[in-house]
Amino acid sequence: MSKEKVIYGAVPSGAGGQRLPFSPAIRAGDFVFISGQVAMNDKGEIEYGGIEAQTRQTFRNVERVLGLAGCSLQDVVKVTVWLDDTRDFWTFNRVYQEYFPENPPTRSCVQACMMVDCKVEIEVVAYKPL
Repeated sequence: MSKEKVIYGAVPSGAGGQRLPFSPAIRAGDFVFISGQVAMNDKGEIEYGGIEAQTRQTFRNVERVLGLAGCSLQDVVKVTVWLDDTRDFWTFNRVYQEYFPENPPTRSCVQACMMVDCKVEIEVVAYKPL
């Protein structure tokens, strides 16, 4: 078993094609760390709509990056969530439960001023033995 880290996905780009200084996912041993995902759609734009639409798009992005490392939401052991508006908390929770209906992972959820114009950012840690 290799003890080196494995990077998954291309270095992302931001507005104007600017290279962003982080990797989408890194495996370190049996753990896979996924960088924070926002509601960016396939066109590189933030998904229109409220917290429900943005949460679903964000989870699609999380699932896509997990897939690069051969993982799924079932492998997730820790979720960190940043919400732009605390009033979205209960609606976010309702949508979140659709993705983790039973035995949900540990989670932190805080309010934060976002770096892009979005309502939610989600990062996860997955555990999947090599």
